[in-house]
Amino acid sequence: MQEKVLIVVSCGTNNPNRSTRAIHLATVAHKAGKQVAMFLLDEAVYLVKEGLIEHLKAATGDVADDLMTYLQAYEVPILVCTPCAEARKIQASDLIDGARLAPASELIELACESTVISL
Repeated sequence: MQEKVLIVVSCGTNNPNRSTRAIHLATVAHKAGKQVAMFLLDEAVYLVKEGLIEHLKAATGDVADDLMTYLQAYEVPILVCTPCAEARKIQASDLIDGARLAPASELIELACESTVISL
C-alpha cells in the first residue's frame, strides 16, 4: 500500500466545498499515518494567502481554517505553484506559516512517488 499521498488542488475561495474537502482529505490521510503533501495550483494559491480562508467552510460544516491549522501544526508540506502565485501577485511573504513556493518539477517528483488525489 502506498504510504505517500499527494493532494493536488486547483480551486480556492471560488469553490469552498471542493477546496475545503481537499484540506479535509489531507488531514484524514495524515491522521491515518500517511506521509501527506499538498500542492496548490491556480485559484488554490489563495488558500494559503494570510487571512483569506478564515471564514471558508464546506456545506458539511468542515472549516478550512481549522483543518489548515492542523496541517500547519504537524508540518504537512503545503507547496504553492510559483507561477500561479506570481500571476496572482502573491509573494512568499504573503503565505501562511508552513506554505512555500515550489516549481512544477517538484509536483511531478511528488506525483511519481505518491498516490495522487486531485480536486
